[in-house]
Amino acid sequence: MIDDEVHAVPCAYEMDNSLEVIAAQFKTNVEVKDRKYRFQTYHKCFVGKEAVDYMVNERLASNREEAVQLGQSIMEELSLFEHVTRDHPFADEYLFYHFIDRGDVSINETTGKKFSWDDYLDPVSSNGVGSLQPSLPQPDLECIPEEDVHVASHVWPLDEHNVTLLNHVHPTGWQDPDPQNKFDLVVIGGGAAGLVTSSGAAGVGARVALIEANLLGGDCLNVGCVPSKSLIHAAHLAHTTKNTSALADSGISVGQVRIDFPKIMERIRRVRAEISHHDSADRFTKELGVEVYLGRATFVDPHSVEVNGKILRFNKAVIATGGYPSLIPMPGLKELHALNTNPGDKPRPYVMTNETFFNMTAQPKNLVVIGPGVIGLEMAQSMARLGTNVTVMGRSGRVLPKEDEDHALIIQQSLESDGCNFKLNVSEYVSVETTGTVLDNGLPELSFKIAEEIDGETVVSELFVDAVLVATGRRPNVTGMGLEAAGVEYDTRVGVIVNDRLQSTSNSNVWAAGDCASSFKFTHAADFMARTVIRNSLFFGKDKMSSLLIPYATFTEPEIASVGLYGTDLDEKGIKYRTFEKPFDQNDRSICDGTTTGGVRIRVEEKTDKILGATIIGQGAGNMISEITLAMQSGTGLGALAAVVHPYPTNAEAIRQAGDLYNRTKLTPTVKAILRGLIKVQRPGVAVPKLSH
Repeated sequence: MIDDEVHAVPCAYEMDNSLEVIAAQFKTNVEVKDRKYRFQTYHKCFVGKEAVDYMVNERLASNREEAVQLGQSIMEELSLFEHVTRDHPFADEYLFYHFIDRGDVSINETTGKKFSWDDYLDPVSSNGVGSLQPSLPQPDLECIPEEDVHVASHVWPLDEHNVTLLNHVHPTGWQDPDPQNKFDLVVIGGGAAGLVTSSGAAGVGARVALIEANLLGGDCLNVGCVPSKSLIHAAHLAHTTKNTSALADSGISVGQVRIDFPKIMERIRRVRAEISHHDSADRFTKELGVEVYLGRATFVDPHSVEVNGKILRFNKAVIATGGYPSLIPMPGLKELHALNTNPGDKPRPYVMTNETFFNMTAQPKNLVVIGPGVIGLEMAQSMARLGTNVTVMGRSGRVLPKEDEDHALIIQQSLESDGCNFKLNVSEYVSVETTGTVLDNGLPELSFKIAEEIDGETVVSELFVDAVLVATGRRPNVTGMGLEAAGVEYDTRVGVIVNDRLQSTSNSNVWAAGDCASSFKFTHAADFMARTVIRNSLFFGKDKMSSLLIPYATFTEPEIASVGLYGTDLDEKGIKYRTFEKPFDQNDRSICDGTTTGGVRIRVEEKTDKILGATIIGQGAGNMISEITLAMQSGTGLGALAAVVHPYPTNAEAIRQAGDLYNRTKLTPTVKAILRGLIKVQRPGVAVPKLSH
């Protein structure tokens, strides 16, 4: 007996639910051509309604509603196409869409999958019985594409965490998109400034190309903020558990603390990898609508750049190439640093900048830090707390030269209590070289010679160490990109020469943001410079760099954070001011926590409560400085801060109490007499004086 029921033929989506396969059919068969709407021509696009017709007719979908859902999945999950003005989702209407090519990872023919950095890893080899050096995978540099070798030689070890990182921020086998028409904005550099500029501009409808030669995420993600704060976190935990006297005072005792340095560094790599998707090529192409090119950009004329043999023409360009750590002139230093980043068969000498510091897998026994600034002190204290002998060197006779001298001394004394030694009157860095000895931690021993001025005499001394960190400042990345061809004026020490609107002074179509164009070399400064550039370059804005109020912090323990002008700045400008301070040893929460070092220092105009600058030194200073920054930004005076209710007990109460100190200065003898009179007349039996007419 034949069943009269009509059996529906399953649609292709049900037969093969691979979205990629359906998307490939879709892209091959929908009709793409130039189309006109309201006197404007849209090139190489298809119509949503016609695409729905195709999917239903070819049984990719069983009905029009399902076809719309399928089209939306292809559009959103695969980022295969978009509305020509990015104003509509996929719909069964007479709307124009075009296929997009923003770059993607190519297919490895051997595996049949997209290329990944773990394709190049050799099998993990053992370091032998009794070795303290962990076994870690190493890349086969001969198999890595030539354009990616420089990345592999600067990021190691290639464990699962660094493979994840590189697959996000410099995917190997990347296929650049084919540039179509002129870009509204070409952004050179994928650090903080470049990422904010490109994503922000694309978010408001601009067609944007982002070019990065090394790692997306820049210094902050890869070799700066993220890994350094992860190391500081580990060092803080170690210090807390080893500070037995403070623990005993609170009735707590712990056993022996063991430092597993390779595990600490592995966590740093894991944290960095977890965060890296936010800055990834995949996110910027598929979620944010940016066309990503991985390669070195070179200007060929004032309106175009070349990358990997492709010419990108632009209406506006933004240079956001960041900076690089500078090496001091010292015989042997440059050569050993090169061996650290381009190793041969011998153990890597640990002669590092911040760009390679977080690649360490073995703990140094003795570390020299050259440069008593922010980076140098943060890393010096962390390594000392983890058990390394640390010597900090400098030429100026003090640490943190911009900070108030008494505050800088507090930081130095804190590091000394953690075991750091200081040599701050170095007159010459004489030489550094290997001794030929490899220590039991697997690191080559180094002879490090300096000359110091001691009691008016020059004394040469030699230290035997196994690690050197150079933290003597940064220079802007402005060479090797053809700025001359673009007519962009620059200075190798200052960076791109820009006006107060961050526009090139010599090419009005070129702008710059971040470390390559500013002395404020902070991630948050780069972020807000990028926002300024978007408004000014695309929307005729008049925002000024000088209008930005930029706080900053040094994350030692105690922390120190500042905003606005220091006393020395005000003295140089001839501005009269008053200073109000509230020490943390008078703050109840600080006393409870046993963190009474430091306090709040606020400088105001001599005759008003207008805040001109402030410094906080103590626990949580980096978080607390934002309240004062907001007050300065909004024109709120110090006296008004006294009226802001703070939770009790908190460290931030010290800010309110500084406001109380200011308000007390308004209690002049005349004011006090009036107030006493008002109180007196309210007492029982006191006659109220009559007013005479």
